[in-house]
Amino acid sequence: MTAILKKELGSFFTSAVGYVVLAVYYFFAGLFFYYYCFRMDSKDMATVFSNMFMITVLVIPIITMKSLSEEKKQKTDQALLTSPLGLGEIVIGKFLGALVMFLCCMAIYVLFAFTLSFYSAPDWSVFIGNLLGTILLGATMIAINIFISSLTESMIISAIVGVCAGLVIFFIDSIAALVSVTWISTAISSLSFVGHYQNFTTGILSVSDMVFFLSVIALFNFLTLRVLEKRRWS
Repeated sequence: MTAILKKELGSFFTSAVGYVVLAVYYFFAGLFFYYYCFRMDSKDMATVFSNMFMITVLVIPIITMKSLSEEKKQKTDQALLTSPLGLGEIVIGKFLGALVMFLCCMAIYVLFAFTLSFYSAPDWSVFIGNLLGTILLGATMIAINIFISSLTESMIISAIVGVCAGLVIFFIDSIAALVSVTWISTAISSLSFVGHYQNFTTGILSVSDMVFFLSVIALFNFLTLRVLEKRRWS
């Protein structure tokens, strides 16, 4: 698993992908931080995190687009699947590699918080809640997008489908509102990533919200495992 993790991290910085992701993420995070905290003279970073929700959803497919699709395209997946590594180690290694890359993006928030502390004391409970919520959101999107990557050998298709999935997730509350049947609308709303994420933005660490994200992560990592298992036996 460690070998897979190192390989994944190396692939981000031996190509332009890692630098593009960091540049895009830092640009928008910096833009929102400057506007909401400096221009608006506020110590509350919750608005910065909330506005980065969509950016996170759009950046994750770029991080994960070649996780497994590139392996399949270059036929290196055959060597990977027949290696002594267990399929679970491969999936977790890929997942952790992408997650560490995302955490590198998240590091900018810590810098923002310390910068803000020189001017006024930030609400650290709200900051930690937002940070944890964004990490869980990112990890969940990574698991979903690695699963998507496992289904195709095209990085472009993987990225496009990942972005589409992200947009559906972002607008799921609006979709639920369009459904006239109450119980169906309620069921769709219960799957709202935004709804489960919003509690974190106020500094509330809800066990049910954490369980939701962790369950989705476990589900899609399991589905990726099943895809690789099927490929190995075929």
